[in-house]
Amino acid sequence: MPRIDAHAHVFAKPSAQFPRAVDEDCPAGREEPVGKLLEAMHANRIGQAVLVQIGGAEVAQHAYLLHCLREHRDRFRGIGLIPPGDPEPERHMDRLAAEPGIIGFRLFTVGGPRDPFAPIDVRRFATYRIWKHAAAKDYVIWLYARARDAHLIPYLLEQFPQVRVVVNHLGICPGAGAASRDDRGRPRIATPTYNPAFHTTYRLNRYENVVVKLSGQPAFSREQYPYRDLARWHHNLFEAYGPGRLMWGSDFPWNLADPGYARLTSVVRELLPGLSEADHAAIMGANARRFLRFPSPNTD
Repeated sequence: MPRIDAHAHVFAKPSAQFPRAVDEDCPAGREEPVGKLLEAMHANRIGQAVLVQIGGAEVAQHAYLLHCLREHRDRFRGIGLIPPGDPEPERHMDRLAAEPGIIGFRLFTVGGPRDPFAPIDVRRFATYRIWKHAAAKDYVIWLYARARDAHLIPYLLEQFPQVRVVVNHLGICPGAGAASRDDRGRPRIATPTYNPAFHTTYRLNRYENVVVKLSGQPAFSREQYPYRDLARWHHNLFEAYGPGRLMWGSDFPWNLADPGYARLTSVVRELLPGLSEADHAAIMGANARRFLRFPSPNTD
């Protein structure tokens, strides 16, 4: 059973062939090519990976992601982005999903009322059409919702129980202004020890179409590897979701230098030391292969 990295980013320098947005994450002079990821994967016995779009949501800005998916069809599956406020998100989704390897779309918002006591009509949510189309076309929702939206997620899951949903980065829903970069340009997310959004994350376990990704530990921890201050979060997620609905991801390339890709492949063992071999294998690849429908890899 191959091990699968369920969350990685790759990008080229902006060019006519590979246009992309230039921002704090992806400055113009930086590139993180797929070859570097493949080297890290090979060195650590990781057979396949999910490539999550970065560098812009327009179709043209997905050019490098689509290139990687075409060149390595057996190794990668892709998650696209949707431009905020797109008047025809269905068309955008279908254009990208027509390319080999695109299986779903990442959302950072839900788009409903912030007041938890306000009347709820999911048809008025800003992302309602996206979820509806995902249900119709069997696209995956790659969800990294903000804290203000956490209470709204169950309404969409009730409406669309057939949609496969991957809750990103330990199920943490960052608050406003929580994101920053350290002196090495790595993501940092200020998260209180007690995060009310966890109440939503844990309750989502009753939906069988939801899995949680064990990734992003360096961004949330206040400690160095192996991030012992996150051990209870991992334990609670394991208790809530069990070994069959958790996936590991590296969040490549942000932490390639520190702690390094090899250490990231060991973080689940460090923070869930009592795992059986079968449970560890499930989290490190079997669950992603089943839930995301990876093909059997050709590693020749």
